[in-house]
Amino acid sequence: MKTYDIVIVGGGPAGLAAAVAAKEAGNDSILILERDHELGGILNQCIHNGFGLHTFKEELTGPEYAYRFIKQVLDLGIEYKLNTMVMDIAADKTVTAMNREDGMFQIPAKAVILAMGCRERPRGALNIPGYRPAGIFSAGTAQRLVNIEGYMPGREVVILGSGDIGLIMARRMTLEGAKVKVVAELLPYSGGLKRNIVQCLDDYGIPLKLSHTVVDIEGKEHVTAVTIAEVGPDRKPIPGTEERYTCDTLLLSCGLIPENELSRSAGVTMNPVTSGPIVNESLETNIPGVFACGNVLHVHDLVDYVSEEAKRAGQNAVKYIADGCKDEKGSDVIELFATEGARYTVPSTINKARMDDLLTVRFRVGDVYKNSFVSVYFDDERVMHNEKRILAPGEMEQIILQKKKLDEYPNLKKITVKIEKE
Repeated sequence: MKTYDIVIVGGGPAGLAAAVAAKEAGNDSILILERDHELGGILNQCIHNGFGLHTFKEELTGPEYAYRFIKQVLDLGIEYKLNTMVMDIAADKTVTAMNREDGMFQIPAKAVILAMGCRERPRGALNIPGYRPAGIFSAGTAQRLVNIEGYMPGREVVILGSGDIGLIMARRMTLEGAKVKVVAELLPYSGGLKRNIVQCLDDYGIPLKLSHTVVDIEGKEHVTAVTIAEVGPDRKPIPGTEERYTCDTLLLSCGLIPENELSRSAGVTMNPVTSGPIVNESLETNIPGVFACGNVLHVHDLVDYVSEEAKRAGQNAVKYIADGCKDEKGSDVIELFATEGARYTVPSTINKARMDDLLTVRFRVGDVYKNSFVSVYFDDERVMHNEKRILAPGEMEQIILQKKKLDEYPNLKKITVKIEKE
């Protein structure tokens, strides 16, 4: 097989943006490997609008947003292979993949960009009691059935989980003539964006029951009813709070998990909070020359941020190759810590010598905080104290670090992000 400087695993929004950025940074030897039969990834089934406000300064649907990047890939002549499954990434960055045309093949790469996206948490991981009948779908599967395959999963719907896909499917099923009876959420807050709660539930009169979960599923051949109950602070059902809903469909929208089997088998160190790789300021993993971006790194709420992050990964992969593929760990490494409300940070370490003038650090909080502050400490000195009216787990937060500010602290070893009340 032909050799390539950069192999990108995944042809969704992250992979496409990384490829375009790498090409524009001056590297012509790029290959995208995509397991589906077309580029664009999950955006192809996201026919609702709300994409592209940051990137293109206009509101687009998912397929329109994807096509903007697909067109750039085509115009720039970037090579790609569809219907191609990557099986393994070796320590020396040799990528093993297979498809019908080429069989199993290997590509030695100088840099690899992981952009495999994420998947939905399955029913088996949720421990829902009751029968295992037909009519239970993940929200993403239902979205594909309705928007791409043209099938209607059911007419009377209960949704467990208030992730963004679940909220969007509540509206989509309603528009297609179904009756969405309730959206139940185990946690005391929604996991979705505030705008989706308003536009997808409130506007259609669909009730959202927080601190509720499914305690029983009825029906042997097909779902006939679902019982939900309120849960206490220990997340266990409270006896006597059960409510029964007759339905023929149960949609599960209970979180997304970065698709990282390949990363783990390659020896990439993972973050237990995000289930994605631990990366430095260049979005490089512990394996030199292996970069990660998009939802495979940590689950994003806006695709615009995925594209922005992937652009950095593409540019840094080109820089890595241009520097002779050297593993420059250096002693000038600053560790980032998330504590007291902040759950994690991306990146986890910063090499000051290699960072850009401005570095975006993204994180999520673990609870809903009102009238609080996002504080940043350089070692033990507080250097940022940004007031936030509301912080919620469903919305990603970010801070911007300035290189010139870091230079004022030559012995800096630790940066801490925390949520404070005053």
